[in-house]
Amino acid sequence: MVNLELRHLRTLVALRDTGSLVEAAERVFLTQSALSHQIKDLEERIGAPLFIRKSRPVTFTSAGQRLLRLADDVLPAVHATQRDLERISGGEVGRLFMAIECHSCFEWLLPAINAFREDWPEVEIDISGGFNFAPLPALARGDLDLVVTADPVPDMDLHYWPLFSYEAQLAVGVKHPLAERPWVEPADLADQVLITYPVETARLDVFKHFLEPANAEPARLRTAELTTMIIQLIASGRGVSCLPNWALHEYLQKDYVVAKSLGEEGVWPTLYAAVRSGEESLAFMRGFVETARTACFDTLIGIVPHMEEDAD
Repeated sequence: MVNLELRHLRTLVALRDTGSLVEAAERVFLTQSALSHQIKDLEERIGAPLFIRKSRPVTFTSAGQRLLRLADDVLPAVHATQRDLERISGGEVGRLFMAIECHSCFEWLLPAINAFREDWPEVEIDISGGFNFAPLPALARGDLDLVVTADPVPDMDLHYWPLFSYEAQLAVGVKHPLAERPWVEPADLADQVLITYPVETARLDVFKHFLEPANAEPARLRTAELTTMIIQLIASGRGVSCLPNWALHEYLQKDYVVAKSLGEEGVWPTLYAAVRSGEESLAFMRGFVETARTACFDTLIGIVPHMEEDAD
């Protein structure tokens, strides 16, 4: 008798959806070697290969296809049952007032909120932009219930769920001199106009992780509220800007701008969902984070999982 486990089914679905072992391992938060070992273990249990090695994209055998059909039947039912049990045990009703410290996050946050409303109709939801006030102190006071942030504050009594990591890249015009560089160094910005969102520089990736450690600064700062406005300014030669790789993807595809890594290794910040300590156990809080992560990896190009375990 073959002993199947849900983790096996989730791994096969990730392999089918991503098309490669490397990306599937990232999707299920495993190393590539651990994922390969899990697949080998399953193949030994059923006595047959699951996919054709070295095929790209992955081509499944008849055994693999049969297990994928099972996964498509079983996993949604398991997810729905888990959600129902969480509601039965309590925590299905509550308030979720949130703020975001990321101008570009509305692209995935609004679909995540809509999906969450369908699964948790009893939870009251509201959202506020976190640009003109300090969201994390407001969260600690109880004015907010969740904050999406890239700047964890260690001395606050808060719990941080990592959502994903992304590369912060410098966007320049296609004819800009820096467009020919393999990457940029802090000194390269000394004669540049740096276009940013209207927030304090201490909260900007380009300053925190790139310029300040090198004791460097741009020639001048200019602010703009919207990503599309920033892209237009860059394309017309009015300056350069640091933006998340996923926010730049569509503009790179259209050749509006060119993206360069900050330093040879690049800068890879992590975006978190913060809640008050003790409230991370609430079912609807965990449900929102799960929904948000799914929305991110379904819609954003270039993000990767943050491999650090959640602090429970």
